[in-house]
Amino acid sequence: MTRRTDTPPTWDERTQLVTFLDYARDTARAKCEGVSAEDARKAPLPSSPLMTLCGLISHLRWVEYYWFQVMFLGEEFSGPLTEATDDDPDPEMRTAVDIPLPRLLAEYEEQSARYRRLMSEHDLDSTAKRSISDGRHVDLRWVILHLIEETSRHNGHLDVVRELVDGRTGA
Repeated sequence: MTRRTDTPPTWDERTQLVTFLDYARDTARAKCEGVSAEDARKAPLPSSPLMTLCGLISHLRWVEYYWFQVMFLGEEFSGPLTEATDDDPDPEMRTAVDIPLPRLLAEYEEQSARYRRLMSEHDLDSTAKRSISDGRHVDLRWVILHLIEETSRHNGHLDVVRELVDGRTGA
C-alpha cells in the first residue's frame, strides 16, 4: 500500500512544494494499486480512447521528463513525446498499453527519485534553460507548481478510469 502525506516535515517553501508533488505522485500510484493487467489497459471513456491507467502513468512520467530535463535543464528532447503530431498528440499514452503497469510505475518512481535530487540541488529561483512559448524562462518553483497541478488533475482522471474499469473508488 502506498503511504502518502501532504504534511511536510518542515515548513520551508522547498519542503512544502516537494512534499505536495510527492503526495500527488503517491496518489497516482495508489490509484493503480491492485488493478489487473487487463484493466490497466482498458479505455472506458468512448471519447478518450487513450485514457487508460497505463496511459495516464506514462503521461505523468513523460511530462515530468519534459519539464525537468528538457525545459529546466535544457537537455535534448527524446522519447515518445518527440513523435507527437496533430493526429497523434499523445504517443506516450497510446504506446503505454503495450507496457506492463508495474514497469511504468517503477520507471515513474525511479525518475521521481532523480527529480527529488534535482530539486534539492537547485535554488527555487533558478531559471529554466529553455523558454516557454511566450519567450519567458520559468523558474524551478513554477515547474514544481505546474507539476503539482498537472499530476493532481490527472489523478482525477485516474480516479474516474479506475472506477469505470473495476469499480474501485477512493485512494
